[in-house]
Amino acid sequence: MKRYSLIFLLFLVATFLHANPYSDLIQKAGNAADYPGSDIVTIFDSTTVDVQESGLSYVDMHKLFKVLTPKGAKNNNIVKLGYDPLSAYIEIREVVVYRVDGTVEKIETEVLDYPAPARAIYWGAREKMVDVGRLEPGDAVEVKFFRKGFTYALLLDGGMSDDERYIPPMRGHYYDIVPFWSNQPILEKVYSVSLPDDKNLQFEVYNGELLVEEQNVDGRDIFTFMKTDILPVKSERNMVSKNDELCKLLLSTSPDWEAKSLWFFGVNDDFGSFVPTPEVKEFVDELLVGAATEMDSIAILTHWVADNMRYSGISMGEGEGFTLHNAEMNFRDRCGVCKDKASLLIAMLRAAGFESYAAMTMAGERIDLIPADQFNHSVTVVKLHNDEYMILDPTWVPGVRELWSSAEQQQNYLMGVPEGATLMCTPVSPPENHYVRINGESKILKDGTLEGEFSITAEGQSDSNVRGVFKYSQRGEWKKNVEMELLKVDPRAEIIETTYTDNDKYLEQPVLITYKYRIPNFALVTDNEIIFTPILAKNIFKRAMAHLYINTTAEEKKFAFRDRCSRLVEINETVKLPSYKSVAFMPESAKVEGESVQFEGGYLLDGKKLILSEKAVFGKRIYETSDWSDFRTAVDAQNRLANEPIILNR
Repeated sequence: MKRYSLIFLLFLVATFLHANPYSDLIQKAGNAADYPGSDIVTIFDSTTVDVQESGLSYVDMHKLFKVLTPKGAKNNNIVKLGYDPLSAYIEIREVVVYRVDGTVEKIETEVLDYPAPARAIYWGAREKMVDVGRLEPGDAVEVKFFRKGFTYALLLDGGMSDDERYIPPMRGHYYDIVPFWSNQPILEKVYSVSLPDDKNLQFEVYNGELLVEEQNVDGRDIFTFMKTDILPVKSERNMVSKNDELCKLLLSTSPDWEAKSLWFFGVNDDFGSFVPTPEVKEFVDELLVGAATEMDSIAILTHWVADNMRYSGISMGEGEGFTLHNAEMNFRDRCGVCKDKASLLIAMLRAAGFESYAAMTMAGERIDLIPADQFNHSVTVVKLHNDEYMILDPTWVPGVRELWSSAEQQQNYLMGVPEGATLMCTPVSPPENHYVRINGESKILKDGTLEGEFSITAEGQSDSNVRGVFKYSQRGEWKKNVEMELLKVDPRAEIIETTYTDNDKYLEQPVLITYKYRIPNFALVTDNEIIFTPILAKNIFKRAMAHLYINTTAEEKKFAFRDRCSRLVEINETVKLPSYKSVAFMPESAKVEGESVQFEGGYLLDGKKLILSEKAVFGKRIYETSDWSDFRTAVDAQNRLANEPIILNR
């Protein structure tokens, strides 16, 4: 009897160890040949959210994925989940490996909890991790998570209960942003949320379609969203964020953006974030001695904060997340992240008598109309004497002659003002605000030596890019860095003289750099020909022309794309030529007359003078797919002038 029982128990254990409830799903999921370029396939990805009256949400996540390649095995042998302990609680509840040989292994190793890797922002983020061990192609991994809380830390009060601290900042409300796209294939993704039926959930699906089910059970609304056969979409170079182009779901119980604006104003006003201290007031008064206009004062204060407050985020206790740290802390420490810079500028503007508030924006992505918290950046707004608000960004303008970085044009933002505000968008900055102009004269001697001089000047974002030769280097290295821009184009250059504006006084005038040079053997001179490309046609100071870094090999774009900023480029050079008989080859002139992009460039031969003229206008930062043809043609035309030589017959 005992022997029989033992055999029976061993049989049960063996049966249990080899039991795989997902064997059919795993087998039907396919292999690497079915998903070229993918390392894993997610068989299902299920999220269930239970929202409480307070807005606190309990989230259960259940996922099963299959390893397709050795790379997929290597990259997924650790289950990892990040969180911020100030605002969220997580558990890795179960990890099971279904081996390709049919065995089933429940991972019993300890869950590790450790500080997350960080750079520049040190807010105490952590990660939980389970070591799955060695995986092989064909293995499948099942993971179950639990989470409560939200993704932004607000105020932490030591007297809060455990669950109280995880209630969202906008108490009673719920929101989420759910991507229904992935860089690896997903066979089925389900997101379900249950909440009290008086919450009035609004949602919108962008860039695609989902199967949606709605039901009401015992006074709770249950919304279920599902999508099957989600395949990875190949990224395009310079494309906008995938969240702007691929399928996503936005949900929120906040009624509108005005309500969010009023809440954001109130939470900072109640906290006293922007009240200037006597020390701040005294300092501001000293800074503004001699300021003649309101714009003088705004510019002085904006650039002082931009240039004198270090970007380094550390956890400072009260005042993380949506609540901005106060003036006393920011003025004393003079370090922080975007919200700290914005907050100090607001306090200083108020000390100067201005009406100023905080605003939220999303650098790098579009903010859509559903009022979910689509924000990653904080800036400042100030009311001018004409009652119009002006937006300022002390985080993005250190060393920049702007008050609001035009690298953020066509970007949505929400002001936290007492009267409430709706979602707004920063306008396109005219290209002429970001000009780069290069003008020069040169002559080619009989032996092919080139002698000449040229100057470069720029404004706005182009000014900032040119000044890259000075940034992050000591004054003693400036001359070398300036010379290097010419030597990059032609290492044979002998630089006779350079002059340049003082970068420490960048607010006084746009950057201006001049060169006098001599380049031996610049032109190839034979018994029959003179071959050369004018020095200014060779894209000198390419650092100020970001469009030249955009790859144009693709004939079409499937997605919107972006440049760094709008800009105007003007290049002119007059080259005195040695004696010649005729022109054997000269690059063709080009002209583009698009709605957003224009280009006109080429050569004019006037006796022994060759005149190079280029003018390029790039009208915005974010472009539609329909703009690609003109953009590509303009970039290619400028590069062709840089790469195709002129050939003269002797």
